[in-house]
Amino acid sequence: MIRARIPIRTHIVTEQDDIVDVVNKYTGEIVEPGDIISIAESVVAISQGRAILPDTVRAGFLARFLCRFPGKDGSLATPQAMQLAISETGTWKILLGVAAAFMGRLVGRRGDFYRVAGHHLALIDDVAGTMWPFEKHIILGPKNPQQVVEAVKEATGAEAVIVDVNDKRNVDVLAFSSGIDAGSLIKDLADNPFGNDDQQTPIVIIRTGEDESSTEPS
Repeated sequence: MIRARIPIRTHIVTEQDDIVDVVNKYTGEIVEPGDIISIAESVVAISQGRAILPDTVRAGFLARFLCRFPGKDGSLATPQAMQLAISETGTWKILLGVAAAFMGRLVGRRGDFYRVAGHHLALIDDVAGTMWPFEKHIILGPKNPQQVVEAVKEATGAEAVIVDVNDKRNVDVLAFSSGIDAGSLIKDLADNPFGNDDQQTPIVIIRTGEDESSTEPS
């Protein structure tokens, strides 16, 4: 049972930060036994230097062509984002994903592009997809998320999870430490307690227990 969810306000995390040190700094005096530290995937990626200004990306012909096919609200709908996807995955795998998506559409199935080209591409946030001052950047998915959660658990003593949550109640669990029930966690985070705007709360402590009392955000 969830007793409280505690959003943790941090400084503006950049590529100069070690995300494990950031989490330990802001949760070290708050976290209790049984707590789960949940971390927004975008802030992990930003700390790894995976926030890219579109103006620095030279999109090739293939990227300019393929970006026409995702929906206009998709994260790969700009030439720069598509070029980064190609650079991350390789041209042939992207083309196989496109072919799979085309065949899937013929039978009314969606999602085959990411199943073939790689689920990590679904984690790309195009411009305006994350917090200031990175709202004009393209944010790639984080590298080695499982290693990050294990390092957070070792540093803090608490279970840890990295998630991608949006305001449409979609929760994608990227990695979690061994003591977590990921299925239950999806329900607990579906309303997106993270704050990407002025709240500046990319970390949320999930506190379990019998006490029904609420806890104010720090």
